[in-house]
Amino acid sequence: MALRVIGMLAVAGLAIFCATAWQDPGTSATTPTFYKDVLPILQDHCQSCHRPGEVGPMPLVTYQQTRPWAASIAHAVEMKMMPPWFADPRYGHFANDVSLTPQQIATISAWAATGATAGDERDAPPPRRWAQGWNIPQPDLVVTMPKAVQIPARGEVEYTYEIVPTHFAEDRWVQMSEFRPGSPAHVHHAVVYIRPPDSEWLRHAPVGEPFTASTLNDPLERREAHETTSELLLVYAPGSSPDKWPGGMAKFVPAGSDLVFQMHYTTNGTADQDQTSIGLIFAKTPPTQRVITLQLNNYALIIPPGVDDFRVEVQGTLPNEATLLSLFPHMHLRGKRFEYDIVHDDGSVEILLRVNYHFHWQLSYRLAAPRPLKAGTRLRAIAWYDNSKNNPHNPDPTKTVTWGDQTSDEMMVGFFDVAVPAAMDKWKFFVRHGDEKPRQEQKR
Repeated sequence: MALRVIGMLAVAGLAIFCATAWQDPGTSATTPTFYKDVLPILQDHCQSCHRPGEVGPMPLVTYQQTRPWAASIAHAVEMKMMPPWFADPRYGHFANDVSLTPQQIATISAWAATGATAGDERDAPPPRRWAQGWNIPQPDLVVTMPKAVQIPARGEVEYTYEIVPTHFAEDRWVQMSEFRPGSPAHVHHAVVYIRPPDSEWLRHAPVGEPFTASTLNDPLERREAHETTSELLLVYAPGSSPDKWPGGMAKFVPAGSDLVFQMHYTTNGTADQDQTSIGLIFAKTPPTQRVITLQLNNYALIIPPGVDDFRVEVQGTLPNEATLLSLFPHMHLRGKRFEYDIVHDDGSVEILLRVNYHFHWQLSYRLAAPRPLKAGTRLRAIAWYDNSKNNPHNPDPTKTVTWGDQTSDEMMVGFFDVAVPAAMDKWKFFVRHGDEKPRQEQKR
């Protein structure tokens, strides 16, 4: 989790807590201490971001590092601002749920209120072992964009691409992957596509250097830059966690493939450069199931000005059986809520996930128990938008908003990952029983 400095609000919140829940420090048996009670919570819920070299604004590894922030930490967890987790607890169970239990919140609050004592260092759990610079184990391969992208201080930045050959001499199965932006403050979101050697997508584009669609000479390629049907290796947005597929499942990268980095940068008043990397861990044995990333999109959204709860919906049916693994909603600054449903044949609706959307923390939600889905299962995604003046992130509440690349526009993308038999690629998956050829997948 990434804590912000709360300032006077933290002090006020702490004062209220102290007035109602302070205990005599002499009752040491019931007074939480850092090493025994607080450090285990930080290790499991906070240190993935709050350790040296990571995105958290301060490390929370040692007592000396944590003690000055005790009041701010207590306020943040009491308000449930941290750790960032936005799933409605009434729907679904998720393996990567980092939210704290009421007991854990009470422990941190009581620790801050009773002096934030260290306690006995011998009570500390063993330190977490992190791979340097990664939240996955040390990668088998790190793929880096060959050239840095220069990002201006202001203005809109067109989607930027960089094609990186893998030089794989044989097919590879990717068990885990992690995206590491070179300039996290400027990467709005990114997608890494797998371009197999027989693909014609962007074949006239430069390799190993940044380019945008408008710089391409071929009008067809300029249009198709945003319309690929290539498989997705990895999707990233602020707050995203690495992909870690269960045993026997992995993503497939054919021999001789290229990786195409599609980067969406936003400006913040400071110029910078970005040279993003991804880390890959390969399956040690061929998996029995292939993971593919699918999408429920609605490109036809038209959000009127001033509305505070505008609803957009899209539905689709699975052409073949699959196992649902994870869900990743994506919207822009007017995003308010996002929901994934199964619509059963009798018309009843089963909510898989409902998210109170937060643009700056776009999380993936991995099902605690992968969900088998039959062919013909009807999936629905619903997004709600706040285009009113009450939305503090709204760039222009007087504007009619449509689909577009920039954050001042909107998107409605419901990514979801499924597992299918290893021999079934995405094109085979879209061949319905009795069809001669696959139905055209929605492009992005």
